[in-house]
Amino acid sequence: MNNFELNFSSETGKKRSASQHFSVFDKILFHKARYKKLCSRFLPVVDNDSIWRYSRPSNSTPLEQGWKLHISATILTASDVLEKAAPFLQKLKVRFKAPASLVSLKNLNAGIIHGYPQIGKFITVYPQSDDEAVFLAEQLHQLTLSFSAPPVPFDLSYKPGSCIYYRYGSFKKQQIENADGSQTPAIRNSSGNLVPDLRDAEDGKPAWINNPFPVFPKPDVLINPLDDTFKVFQAFSQRGKGGVYQALDFSVSPPRLCIVKEGRRNGETDWDGRDGFARVRHEEKMLKTLMSAGVVVPRVYASFETENNYYLVVESIAGKSLQELLQERKKWLSISRIVRFAIEIVRLVAQIHSVGLVWRDLKPANLFVTKNGKFRPIDFEGACRIGQPDLLSWGTQSFMPRESNKNSVEQSKPAADIFALGIILYFLIEGRLPEVSGNGIDLKIKRRKVPKKIRQIIEQLLDPNPKQRPDANTICQEFQLLLPKMS
Repeated sequence: MNNFELNFSSETGKKRSASQHFSVFDKILFHKARYKKLCSRFLPVVDNDSIWRYSRPSNSTPLEQGWKLHISATILTASDVLEKAAPFLQKLKVRFKAPASLVSLKNLNAGIIHGYPQIGKFITVYPQSDDEAVFLAEQLHQLTLSFSAPPVPFDLSYKPGSCIYYRYGSFKKQQIENADGSQTPAIRNSSGNLVPDLRDAEDGKPAWINNPFPVFPKPDVLINPLDDTFKVFQAFSQRGKGGVYQALDFSVSPPRLCIVKEGRRNGETDWDGRDGFARVRHEEKMLKTLMSAGVVVPRVYASFETENNYYLVVESIAGKSLQELLQERKKWLSISRIVRFAIEIVRLVAQIHSVGLVWRDLKPANLFVTKNGKFRPIDFEGACRIGQPDLLSWGTQSFMPRESNKNSVEQSKPAADIFALGIILYFLIEGRLPEVSGNGIDLKIKRRKVPKKIRQIIEQLLDPNPKQRPDANTICQEFQLLLPKMS
C-alpha cells in the first residue's frame, strides 16, 4: 500500500477518518505558520502588488540583468529550504525573493495561474557577477542536497538532481511596448537595446552571453519507451504535475493512437505528500478497477517509469468531449436529447458507485462522446474508494458541492458526484453554469417549456444537504419514466 492510501476497517473507519482528517489539516496549519514566521525574519520587504516578498528593497540592486539562480521546493520542503538558504544569503548580503505564502508557492508549482515557466521558482537569487553566481550555485547546492523538488522548466539544472537552477534574465522590471499596447519583459542586448527576455529559451540564455557554469554529465537513461515505442507528437496540456500527450503506439502493428499521461516526481506535491507521479499511478489503479468491473473507461495499454516520472498509456477515444460539443452548438439541445444524455451519464455514475468508487471530477470535459453517441468517462486521478475518503479536495470548483469547502471528506462521498450531475444537467438546459452567491445556487431556469419534473430533479440533485440528494439509480429511473413523454 502506498503511503498516501488510508487503510480503513469497517469497524474503525469513521474513527480513523476523523483522526487522519485532523492530522492532515493540523499539518497544513503548522507548515503555513512556520513559513509565515520565516518570511517575517528573512523577507521583511512586502510587495502588495505581487506574490513576492524580498530580503531588501529592489532599488538596492545595481545590476539591470544577469544570471539568476532559482532554488526549487515543494510546499512541504519550502520552510526547510528557506531556513537553510536565507541565513547564508543574508550573511553575504545577496538579495533574494520568495513567495509571500505557501498557497502562492502551490499556485506557482501548478503552472496555471502564473504560467508554466514559473514552476519550481521558489527562491530567486540575484548574484552581482558571473563568478558570484557560480560560487552561490555550488554553495546553495550543498545546502539543499537533502531536498527533492520539481524541475524548473527552461532553466538549466546546476547539477543532475539538484534543487538549484539558473537562467540569464532581467533583475528589474524592463518592458518593451508592443503595437497592441501590451508589454513584453525585456533585457538589453550587447548593443544596449531592449530585446525580449525569453523565459522559455532552451539554453537559459540569449545568444550573445557566455555560460560561466560548469557542465556536469547527465546520468545515462538505459531504456526510455518514449524514444521508440510511444512517439509523442502533440501536447494537450502541460502543468506542474505532468503533461497529457497524443502519441503513436508502435508496440502493435499497425501503430495505434494513444494517450500518454505523465506524472512528474515532486510535481504539484500536495499537503499529504502526493505528487504527479503518485496521482498518475493512482489513476492506473482506478482504471483497472473500473475495467475489471465492466465500466467502459479508456483501456490501459502500458505504464512505465523513466527519468524519475511515471507514464500511463491509455486508449485514445475517437470523438469529442461533451464540453467541446456544447461549445460548437449554436442552438440549445432539445429536451428529449438532454434526457437521453442524462440517462447515459447517470448510468455511468451508477456503475462507478456500484464498484465502490467516487469519481470526484465529473464534468463535461471529462465525458467523451463517441461517434456512435456513447459516453466514455476519462480522468480518474482524484477518484477514491467510498470507504476510504480522500482527505484533500479534488475537482473543478464549479462542479464541487459547497460542503466540500468545509469538509473535504464530504467531497469523497457519492453525493458529491450527484451534485456534479445536477450542475451538468442545468448546463445542458441553460447553456451556462448556475450563478452562485452567498445565499447559495440560483436555480432559476429561464428556458421555456422545461418540464416541471426536470426542474424538480435538478433541485434534488443540487440540494444543499448531501443526505437529501437521491442516488444515481433513483435518478436514472426518474429519467427513464420521463423519456416516453419526450417522444
